[in-house]
Amino acid sequence: MMRPTTRLLTASLLAMSAAACEPGKAAGPDNFVGDARRGTDLVKQYQCGSCHDIPGIAGADGNVGPPLHRIGTRTYIAGYIQNSPDNMADWIEDPQRALPGNAMPRMDIPQKDARDIAAFLYTLK
Repeated sequence: MMRPTTRLLTASLLAMSAAACEPGKAAGPDNFVGDARRGTDLVKQYQCGSCHDIPGIAGADGNVGPPLHRIGTRTYIAGYIQNSPDNMADWIEDPQRALPGNAMPRMDIPQKDARDIAAFLYTLK
């Protein structure tokens, strides 16, 4: 027989695991959930490849911003911000708020789209 606190912890872990295993979804330690498949389409829609070289995206061979190969394994975003799914989504949503004066422009990307793009970027390992 499990204690109530153990039962609650087990249920929480199972719920997080289920979200992480849902096709196309990515979940991080902070309960971040985004749709990586949708993020792939959004990277094309927002034309991220006009500035970045992005593996797996046809025509995404930009040379203005850094290449995004293995971005999911990097320690920092823009050499300054700790790389995490939430920080990546915040960066995509408004890079000037995240790090004022940096070279990446604000693209008016809504939070949901930014989270889905971040989920896709975290597949690049």
